[in-house]
Amino acid sequence: AFSIAGGGDTLAAIDQYNIKDKVSYTSTGGGAFLEFLEGKVLPAVAILEERNA
Repeated sequence: AFSIAGGGDTLAAIDQYNIKDKVSYTSTGGGAFLEFLEGKVLPAVAILEERNA
């Protein structure tokens, strides 16, 4: 199974319980990370996509 985790508090808990090897991907993005996963438009990402088009 593939697992993801994001946010400072979540990552701190992962470190505290020493389970980083059980999580496939971690992000420090927090709320922005969750919004990206939800498919919401992030202004900085939109600008980068426009410049790369």
